[in-house]
Amino acid sequence: MFVEGAAAVPLRDASTVVLVRDSADGIEIFLQRRVKQMAFAGGMTVFPGGGVDDRDRDAEINWAGPDVEWWAEQFATDVESARALVCAAVRETFEECGVLLAGSATAVHPDPAALTGERARLVDKELSFAQFLADHELVLRTDLLAPLSHWITPKNEVRRYDTRFFLAELPAGQIADGETSEAAATMWQTAEEALTDWDAGNHFLLPPTWSQLRTIAGYATVADLMAADHVIEPIEPSIADPSGLSGLRFADSSSYLASLGDGRMDRLKEANS
Repeated sequence: MFVEGAAAVPLRDASTVVLVRDSADGIEIFLQRRVKQMAFAGGMTVFPGGGVDDRDRDAEINWAGPDVEWWAEQFATDVESARALVCAAVRETFEECGVLLAGSATAVHPDPAALTGERARLVDKELSFAQFLADHELVLRTDLLAPLSHWITPKNEVRRYDTRFFLAELPAGQIADGETSEAAATMWQTAEEALTDWDAGNHFLLPPTWSQLRTIAGYATVADLMAADHVIEPIEPSIADPSGLSGLRFADSSSYLASLGDGRMDRLKEANS
């Protein structure tokens, strides 16, 4: 919900993962439609992700791929925060859709479905991700991720996140599922299909999701998308006037707002309340 005149609430670090795969129709993206009862973005179509757990900052986690200093540079943050963001990205992907971006230094885990019990314990916060990796002698595969963007929730919101967006290709042999209480439905769609559903009112997209889909629509293959040098600059939408969402301002906000009718404007207000 947008609150006029209220002091901005503190930001919480968060990670979002845009999980992609090649198909005959182009790049497909894994999407979740959040249950309407969720406190934030209820009913919205989103990518997997969530807030950083303080235990994601554990320095004992074994990595294979770009080191924590590289990630800190990419996302313009300190080493401790970079470690937490990358760990949260991998943890949330496993918790929310069963895809595990970890394994040995050269191969991903062959059967994440065999770790269903641990997945549930991670969701319930009975187990830290660092302990989970150590118990199964797994290495976090940072080479399977690529930085994509950085969005900050507007100051007018009652819940605010400092979110880094990651790209990840679905590992061969793994299946992204809908086994999470946070999602009413899950699907694979090309960016074009998802944006068409947005235009038709079948998806409700917050600005960061809408923007990432537009970016992905410009690439033909996952390899091209993952290899691209994406500009990572913090984007913090603002509210230009007291009218709420209709006063939202960010790069290309005019295109975003032009596709919103009154009905969808009301739905977006509800999602942020």
